[in-house]
Amino acid sequence: MAYRNLARKKDRPLGPTAPRKSYFSDQQLQSQPKVKPRSPGLSGLHPLTDLACNRKLQEYEEQVKGRFDQIVPFLKKVSTLQHDDNFINTSQKLAREKLGFELPEHILERAWVRPLDMRALFASCVFQAHQLSSNQFFNSDPLNGSEGSNEAQSFETFLAECGFHLLDVTPCADGRLAHSISYALRIPFSAVRRRSHAGALFDVENTVNRWVKTEHRRFRENIPNSPHEATRYLKVVIYHFSSVNPTTQGCAAHGSDDSLAAAEGLQRLLDFKESVENSFCCGASVDLLLIGLDTDTDAIRVHVPDSESHIPLEEWISAKDVYEETKLLSAEDAIRKITDNVRISSSGKTDHGMVTFIAKLLVNNLSQIDYVRQLHNGPYPDEGHAERFIGVGIGFKEVHLRNLTYFAHLDTVEEGAPDLDVGVKIFKGLNISRDLPIPVVIRFDYSGRVPGARERALLDCKRVDSAISSRYRKLVDDGLLHTCLSIRDRDTKSPAEVVGSSLDPVLQEEH
Repeated sequence: MAYRNLARKKDRPLGPTAPRKSYFSDQQLQSQPKVKPRSPGLSGLHPLTDLACNRKLQEYEEQVKGRFDQIVPFLKKVSTLQHDDNFINTSQKLAREKLGFELPEHILERAWVRPLDMRALFASCVFQAHQLSSNQFFNSDPLNGSEGSNEAQSFETFLAECGFHLLDVTPCADGRLAHSISYALRIPFSAVRRRSHAGALFDVENTVNRWVKTEHRRFRENIPNSPHEATRYLKVVIYHFSSVNPTTQGCAAHGSDDSLAAAEGLQRLLDFKESVENSFCCGASVDLLLIGLDTDTDAIRVHVPDSESHIPLEEWISAKDVYEETKLLSAEDAIRKITDNVRISSSGKTDHGMVTFIAKLLVNNLSQIDYVRQLHNGPYPDEGHAERFIGVGIGFKEVHLRNLTYFAHLDTVEEGAPDLDVGVKIFKGLNISRDLPIPVVIRFDYSGRVPGARERALLDCKRVDSAISSRYRKLVDDGLLHTCLSIRDRDTKSPAEVVGSSLDPVLQEEH
C-alpha cells in the first residue's frame, strides 16, 4: 500500500460513513482521456502527468536560472579585458548580449587605477538578474497563477468546495523548497498565503493575527466568503528530508533529523490551533495539515489528519508509493485509487473535503515526480544547497524556483537572526568559499491604499540594511556581503522597485 505503518488497515472495509467519491465529478471522470498502461521506468510517464505543464515549467526554470548561471562565465571573460583600451564599451556590449543588462559604470571606470572589483560586479549581476526575473513574473505571469487568472479562480473554487476559505502554507526557508507551491504541489501562487521560515517554524502569534484579519474580513466584506458558510482556515506546514543523503542533506534547522522536523512542525500547528481556540472559543474554524517534501525527488508525503486535526507523525501517504501503485492504471482508475487510499488511511475519520484536497495534492505531485525524473534522469543532481541569493524581509511573491533563494522572513534582524544566520552560513559554503560575496535582497511589501505605507517600507528596508551591516560587519568590510533594497506595492501586479544598494556610487566611494 501507499502508506507507512498501515499494513494492518490494508483490507479494512470502508464503513457506511465513507462514500466512494473522487475529487472529480462523474462527468469530469468520464471526460478524462483513456490512457493506455505505460511500461514502468524513467522513460515512461504516469497517466496523470501533465506533460504540457511540465514543459512550460521547465522552460521558465531554465530561462530564469540561466540568467544567474551565465554570470560567472561572463565575469571571467570580463576579467581578461580590464586592461584593454576599449574596456568599458566592450564590457557593456558583452553584458547586454549575454545578460540583458549593463554593468555599473562607476565600478568599471576604476579598473585603470585599481584591480577590477569582481565581487561588486558579481553582486550587481545577481541583483539585476533577479530584477529582470521579477519584471517578467509580474508583467507576463509566466506561471499562470496571478490573481484573477483562470487557474487561480478554478483552484479557489475547488478549495471552497473542499470546505476551506483560505490556504496558509509555511514551507521551510531552505531554497530547495522555494518551488513547493507552483511546482511540487502545482497550486496557483495567488491562491495561497505563503510565508517561509527556517525549519518551517512559523511565528504562532503572527499567524494568529493573520487568522484574525482573515476572519474579520469575512465578517466585514464577505471575502473570501461569508462568515456563515461552514468553511475553515487551513494551515499547512511543509518540512523536508533527503532520500539520497538523509543524515547530512535534511533540514539544517533540525540537524537533518526528519522525524524531529515533522514533530516540531506539528507542534507549531497544534500551538496555532490551541491559540485560536483559547482566544476565540473551541468552534474557531481552523484545520491543520502536515506535509513532508523529499528535496531529492520532490515527492511529497502527507500525514492525513482526522476530522479533529489529530495528525499521525509515524504514518503518511507517500506520493512516490502512489506513483508506483497507479502507474499502470487508467487516469480515471488512478484518481479513484488515490482517493480511496487517502480515505482508508484515516479509517474513514477524515472529512470528505480534506480527503478531496489531499488527493488533489497527491495527483498534482505525480507530475512533479515525472518532471524531476525526466529533467535529470533521476533525482536532482544538486542534492544540497545551490541558492543564488538570500531574500530578507517580507515579500518575494515572484520566487517560485528550487534553489534560487534562501528566505529569511522577518520584520527586524533581531527577531529573524536565527533564520538569517542559517542563510549566511549556507552562503559561506556556496559563495565565500569561492571568494564571491553573499548577495542579499531586502524586500518589504506595502499596501498602496494606506497613506505613508511606501515611505514606511522604505524606512524598513534601510533599517534592516543597517542592522545586517552591523551584524556581519567583517563580511561587509571585506566586500563579501552586498545588499539590494527593494519595495513593492502588493495591491498591484507591478514588479518590485529597487530603492538602494550597497553598490550605489556614493557608498562605493565611502568604502
